[in-house]
Amino acid sequence: SAHQLLQVSANLAADAVLAKVEMNRKLSMVKAWEENQKSKADNRAEHKMSSILSWENTKKAAVEAKLRTREEKLEKKKAEYAEQMRNRVAMIHKEAEEQRALVEARRQEEMIKYQETAAKHRSKGTTPAKKFLTCFG
Repeated sequence: SAHQLLQVSANLAADAVLAKVEMNRKLSMVKAWEENQKSKADNRAEHKMSSILSWENTKKAAVEAKLRTREEKLEKKKAEYAEQMRNRVAMIHKEAEEQRALVEARRQEEMIKYQETAAKHRSKGTTPAKKFLTCFG
């Protein structure tokens, strides 16, 4: 009968509406699950990125500290070596000054000796021995 057909039709329409509501509920749950999973993935990735940055900064700082330590050691060695070289130069200069002083003292002794010898020759009226003059000839 027509009434039964209307009833069946209404039931089918109601079932279709219920099925659509159920489908929308499921789609909504899937969307919520997807967004939750994506959010978790983002959080994990951000956490790992933060860990990587922290690791990188720690390693860089260690390398830079090692570099500074090496540079300080090299600067210290350079300063020590420069000091050694200055000391050597000072010793060479001192030795040269001593040698110059010896030469100058010897020259003064010889000048006095020759002045005294010349004074003796003048007072006696003699001349120096021939062998002495050969040094100048």
